[in-house]
This record gives sequence, structure tokens and C-alpha cells, in this order.
Amino acid sequence: MDVSDTDRQALAVAMRRLETPSFAARITLLIGRPAELVARALPGRATGLVAKAAETALTRALDIALFSLRDPRLQGGRLVHSALASASGAVGGAFGLSALTIELPVSTAIMLRAIAAIARSEGEDLADPATGLACLEVFGLGHSGSTAAEAAEGGYFAVRALLASGLAQAADAMINKGSLHGGSAMALRALSPIVNRFGAIVSQKLAVQTVAVVGAVGGAAINLAFTEHFQDLAKGHFTVRRLERVYGSAAVRAEYDRLKTLEPDQPLRITAIPNHHC
Repeated sequence: MDVSDTDRQALAVAMRRLETPSFAARITLLIGRPAELVARALPGRATGLVAKAAETALTRALDIALFSLRDPRLQGGRLVHSALASASGAVGGAFGLSALTIELPVSTAIMLRAIAAIARSEGEDLADPATGLACLEVFGLGHSGSTAAEAAEGGYFAVRALLASGLAQAADAMINKGSLHGGSAMALRALSPIVNRFGAIVSQKLAVQTVAVVGAVGGAAINLAFTEHFQDLAKGHFTVRRLERVYGSAAVRAEYDRLKTLEPDQPLRITAIPNHHC
């Protein structure tokens, strides 16, 4: 089946969202220094703390996000979710590592709610456990590296293939238990690739907030970039899924790959945070 011009254009936009830029590239432009250099300065205890916080945030936030979207009084668009995430980021920027276990679950729930709203706008059924896991999948799609080689190795369809087996196992756990929170050890192991990739990005964000001493204002700006990054990924991801339901996975993948070879890298425009502490 041939892809229509309108859907081809939508797929091209989705491809650009999914392939560039990485979150590391966003915050490098934001603070004016390579994110990897900043991340190396994190204290050793941060690694285990981030991993545990990321796992807890993802499993708990999904239930909160999907439940809240069923209440018509709690609706809100992208701007609302971004504003809320910026506010929670101000806390992280002001208090750094000590605020991680409080700030990350809040910002993750806000982001998951925004992602679920995007999924619904692209025709997904939020009552379907598979949709909930597709929302979580977005957190595994972000590139943890910033170089072209790392981005190529972690391209959208390659990452989806990497996550597919674990998501299938997690879906079984959700169907049996109705929730990931408090779920089996098997379900948590199944989600570990998503947790690990999300944790890598959280580490980059945390490093900038704590090491670069950007403060509350900078923390809000970084969390805004963090939230916008995952909302961009979500919009691209659920556009691809919508088109796959129409044309089939193989046809969409072929067209995506064709468009990818034609599209030059898109420049990223982010206003840098003035840094007087460097």
C-alpha cells in the first residue's frame, strides 16, 4: 500500500523527532558545555540512587498518569505539562541530588501523563495495557549518547527491537496483576532496558543541575528541555504506531528508512543558560 502524501509528511516529521537531537545535545547547548564532561563529576553514590529512583518513578508514574487522564477535570495540553515539569525542575535545581527521590517521580508522572495524552490523540486506547507500555517505551527511546555514531547505533527501530521482548513480558505481568507497581520481579527485569536508558538520561540531567550549579531557574529550564525531549519522542513514536496500523509495519519501516537517508540533520535551537560558575 502506498503511503499518502499527508502521511508521508507526518512520517518525515516523526522521523526527525525520533532521530535528532539527543537529550545530551539539548543540554550541551543549554549550558554551553559537553554533557558527558559534566556527568563525570557526579558523586559515586549517585549511580545507584538514580537507578533505583528511575525504576520507582517509571512503575508508579504509569498508574498515576493513566488514572488522571480518565478525569475530565484534569485535562491539559503540552504547555500545561511542560509548565508543571518546569516547576518540579526548579525544586531539583535548588536542592540537587538530595531532591532526586522527590522530584523525579513527580516530573516522570507529569511527563507520562503528557505522553499518554499524545498517545490518545494519535488514536491509542489508554485502557489497553499495551498502550501503557508503549508510553513507557518512550523513555527508552532517548539517545543516551551525543555523537553521530552513538545515535546511529541507537536509531528508533533498533531500540524498539531491543525493547520488544521485555515489553511483551511486562504486558503479561500487567494483564495478570493490572499494574506494574508492586509487580513481579520478572516484570521489573523485563523493563530493565527502559529503566537503564532512562536512568542514563536522568544522570545527565542531574549532573547539570548539581554540578553546574544552575540553581532553581536553571533547574526549571533543564526540566523543560527534559520534558520537551520526551514529548517530542512521544509525538514521533505514536505517529509511527498510528501509521503502522494503517499501512503495516514493513511499509512504514521502509518509508521511514528512505526518508532518513534523504533528510539532513536538523539544527537544534535552544537558548543557553548564562553560567557564571564555570
